[in-house]
Amino acid sequence: MTDIAEIKPSIDVRLVPPPERHPRIFGMLNALLPGGSMLITSDHDPRPLHYHLETNFSGMFGWEYLEQGPEVWRVEIARMKDAGCECSCGGDH
Repeated sequence: MTDIAEIKPSIDVRLVPPPERHPRIFGMLNALLPGGSMLITSDHDPRPLHYHLETNFSGMFGWEYLEQGPEVWRVEIARMKDAGCECSCGGDH
């Protein structure tokens, strides 16, 4: 039996229309509690998303490639436990 604590939210953006991808991903990221993580599956390197997170939310999220193409890319994004900022994101303030 799978422990429910091991189940991570995930999104396969190959199945999502392009204009809806980032809004859905950011909705999921916003729902992550500090220390939580989610999985993204894509048909291309989601490097622009990584750059956006690093530029706009520096230090709030960890990024780990689980699979790097050429046909499938899988990434785990984690909300850092010590993420602190001036918003209502759920970070430790």
